[in-house]
Amino acid sequence: MIKSLYQKLFSERMRYRFHVAMRKARAFFLQGSEFYCPCCGKSSKRFLKKGNGIESREHAVCPNCGSLERSRLLFLYLKNETEIFKNNPSILHFAPEESLKSLFLANLNYTDVDLNPNLATYAMDVTDIRFPDGHFDFIICSHVLGHVPDEKKALSELYRVLKKGGDLFLLSLMDLNSAQTVEDDRNKSPQQKLEAYGEKDLQRLYGNDFEERIRMASVNIQKIDYREHFSAEDRQRMALGDGNRELIYKVTKI
Repeated sequence: MIKSLYQKLFSERMRYRFHVAMRKARAFFLQGSEFYCPCCGKSSKRFLKKGNGIESREHAVCPNCGSLERSRLLFLYLKNETEIFKNNPSILHFAPEESLKSLFLANLNYTDVDLNPNLATYAMDVTDIRFPDGHFDFIICSHVLGHVPDEKKALSELYRVLKKGGDLFLLSLMDLNSAQTVEDDRNKSPQQKLEAYGEKDLQRLYGNDFEERIRMASVNIQKIDYREHFSAEDRQRMALGDGNRELIYKVTKI
């Protein structure tokens, strides 16, 4: 009842700002050097826990910038292995993580979009991208595709607006122990989806056939576990995850 009243009294945008303010307040009391976030460059005594009712992940959220394991690893990959932070390339960022978005804002060719107008500059559906063919040098689409009912339409649109020679970075929650993606139309309620897929608004839980599902004639695909570039000590200090959320699929349009 309290949660319902809170949602009625405050808009989603206001609730989000309050959440960020509370997280940053907690960061003040977590000053230390045990954990380090490459996104904001700040250290903490510990990172914050994140859970969804089925799974709880220790040291998942940077208290300073809110980055998650996947955001930190993706940033390290983009910074070290790509030209995305050089010469203002055109970038499309779906469902932008604030910890990453803040690093791109100096780029005048950066465009952030989300289905929810409270979470990005532009409201847009990944199955209906309102930009011309071959428009972007880079596209970041992290933990979006698994939430989209029409997966093929979303992929078609992403590939359409990507320039030839451009790179799309796809990430998603995966079950690395499953050969096949789990997808069942009978899982309709949030609770059913949570139990079957691990998140209450997922349409499917990807398995090791993910590369096959996203493959089209016009692209090359590279599967990247960038955690392998770091020592076990660094992976722990930066909390880079276990691979179930952090695998990067680099899709290059040819």
